Amino acid sequence: MRRWLIGALASLAVLAAAPSAPIAAQQATPAGNWLTYQHDAARSGQADGSFPNPASASMLWESPQLDGLVYAQPLLTGGRVFVATENNTVYALDAASGSPVWSQHLGDPVPRSTLPCGNIDPTGITSTPVIDPQAGILYAVDYLNQPQPHHELVSLDLASGNVEFHQPLDPPAGSVLAHQQRAALVLANGTVYVPFGGLFGDCGDYHGWLLGASPADGSPRGVYQVPTHREGAIWAAPAAGPNGDLYVATGNGDSSGEFDMANAVVRLSADVQQVDYYAPSDWAQLSQRDADVGSTGPTLLDNNLILQVGKRGQGYLLAADHLGQIGGELYSDSLCSGAYGEAGHTGSTAYVPCRNGLVAVQVQGQSFSVLWHGPQFNAGAPVLTETAIWTLDDSSATLYALNPQDGSVLWQAPTQPVSNPPHFLTPAAANGHLFYSRGTTIVAVGTSS
Repeated sequence: MRRWLIGALASLAVLAAAPSAPIAAQQATPAGNWLTYQHDAARSGQADGSFPNPASASMLWESPQLDGLVYAQPLLTGGRVFVATENNTVYALDAASGSPVWSQHLGDPVPRSTLPCGNIDPTGITSTPVIDPQAGILYAVDYLNQPQPHHELVSLDLASGNVEFHQPLDPPAGSVLAHQQRAALVLANGTVYVPFGGLFGDCGDYHGWLLGASPADGSPRGVYQVPTHREGAIWAAPAAGPNGDLYVATGNGDSSGEFDMANAVVRLSADVQQVDYYAPSDWAQLSQRDADVGSTGPTLLDNNLILQVGKRGQGYLLAADHLGQIGGELYSDSLCSGAYGEAGHTGSTAYVPCRNGLVAVQVQGQSFSVLWHGPQFNAGAPVLTETAIWTLDDSSATLYALNPQDGSVLWQAPTQPVSNPPHFLTPAAANGHLFYSRGTTIVAVGTSS
């Protein structure tokens, strides 16, 4: 693992010298595709194309039982739905019927009994993969039990599911057993970026990390460690800004004195070097309360502002090009009882997934206000279409369509609640249909005509 770090540091000069496509071109998502968590590298959650009026929506199909729980958001391209399971299997499903086209099992996952804490059993592929449609490749990170527990970056051919490469990819320090690769991958700057945090329970020797890897062979492209003594996880998905910089949010650390970059929003360069940061003045108290600022990813609004909302539901408005360091927010106010996952956003409006319902937030100037508060259920990260805001109830895996004007319910999926579904489920949308996990199956919603 430490050889990985040496190689990563040596490769920074190569990355700096290598030409890369503009970030805007890499973020562009062809119509009808959903290639990465929350649609694009800015994590907008905005779907392309036309979608049915919720009044005419219905369930179109439910897939056969897959071989493990699906925590990851489905991805879509070429008329197929790509799904990853905790049994380390990637499936390609026919988007019209839900029938499997191919599946690729990558190896045995890691049982919960092997780990010092956690709440997933077993752990295989937890994070949402990312697709490069030009290369015809899907990138995923699995967690393998043999010959000893370790993570790998895997490249799969979209057409056949064949493995193009698999490259060991673990943080170069700390305990492999204490690290979890939960947050979604991002493809930007000609690099696959992979975030790491810890397990549920915050046990063991772990840090937050962001590792960069070559999409050609998985070789290292850079390493960022959250400089805590311990903890400081990157729980939520990194977002890529228009100039290629990356934004991550961190969780609690174990320091109560010297600032350790816990409970922060961190801006990183393409080669994952720290450029800027923000943390609230009470960062140490938040760490003591396990009230992570980084329970959601940074929301990159179109007006060069960032909205960050954490576990206690406090919203922080930041300038994207000058985050403000400690206590330097533009504005802050309470929004809800706690937020998890990723806010959908369009223009200067964000839709924040809160434990007590989805909240629509309007940013005006250097402040924000609540437009509406949706029904009182545990809302997941939303998908935005021209007809509705779609979100899942995290406690039952039930899909809802909410009115963009006032948050009222326009439609509710006619399905039985799922007992103990995977946490933080998020639908995906393409070609007029929505697709989401109900645990070990995938459901499609749309109109039959």
